[in-house]
Amino acid sequence: MSALRARIESYIAREWQRRGPFAWALSPLACGFGAIAAARRGAFAAGWLERVRIGVPVVVVGNVTVGGTGKTPTVIALVEALRAAGFTPGVVSRGYGARVRTPTAVTPASPASQAGDEPLLIARRTGAPVCVCPDRVAAARALTAAHREVDVIVSDDGLQHYRLARDVELVVFDHRLGGNGFLLPAGPLREPLSRHRDATLVNSPYERTLPPWPNTYALHLTPGDAWHLDNPHLRRPLAQFTGVKVLAAAGIGAPERFFATLRAAGITPDTRALPDHYAFTTNPFADVEADAILVTEKDAVKLGTWRDARIWVVPVEAALDHRLIESVVEKLRGRPSA
Repeated sequence: MSALRARIESYIAREWQRRGPFAWALSPLACGFGAIAAARRGAFAAGWLERVRIGVPVVVVGNVTVGGTGKTPTVIALVEALRAAGFTPGVVSRGYGARVRTPTAVTPASPASQAGDEPLLIARRTGAPVCVCPDRVAAARALTAAHREVDVIVSDDGLQHYRLARDVELVVFDHRLGGNGFLLPAGPLREPLSRHRDATLVNSPYERTLPPWPNTYALHLTPGDAWHLDNPHLRRPLAQFTGVKVLAAAGIGAPERFFATLRAAGITPDTRALPDHYAFTTNPFADVEADAILVTEKDAVKLGTWRDARIWVVPVEAALDHRLIESVVEKLRGRPSA
């Protein structure tokens, strides 16, 4: 079943990059989806549905496309940048896959099944207060009540969660950009590409010219030294994995981006793309012949119930343009204290 699902998802992903028969056949449904989404946005804009302010400024890092684009490394880098600028940030997230219905604090020791893989990674990497809940307003209120020192909230995803009023919106794309430009289900867009945002970040492992959109910045993700899952103090530069039999595995929204990063480092791995947010309840590599298995940090936080001594974790650092950071800080400091 998982192999069939993977083939279907791969087919849809390909079709979403072009305006072929698949996209045109679903375009009437896309028009309906767009009308519903526009009506919802309009209801919030007109005040018919309430936007809730929580007393501190809010920065949303999200996307208008389906699938992973590099939001989590961006959130981590933004938290560090805001901290360097004198702020005390906290993070809220839905927590994909998290088994919570009420606001739940995430600590570095939280189980991934409760916290969700991305919030857990953010908590471990930044040390910032993190709270997850499907209702981001409730999450933000709970976080600021528990941490009075927090003076800015960074929302990991939630661009379409309009009920949480926000002061800055950052939209992240990867190399696929807006695909064929169609809304769901004919294309990958949750909202039109023309949607207002304060800045656009384009994350691509390939050299490309940035699209001619206002306030658009390149987002560079740089891999660090790999660390051993069983002994995190043991580290190896990626160059040391050249010439050995390597499997690269990734359960993220765009696994090919991870594989391309490794190839750019001189590694020629076999690859295994797993479904996004893959649970890793059992070892999927038990039958693999490899000297080393390279995985992402997002996958690593879920590898707690079994061990494989071949697994190495490849961290990535997002480099944010200093002009983007200055723009965000300026907007936050200029926000009315209401």
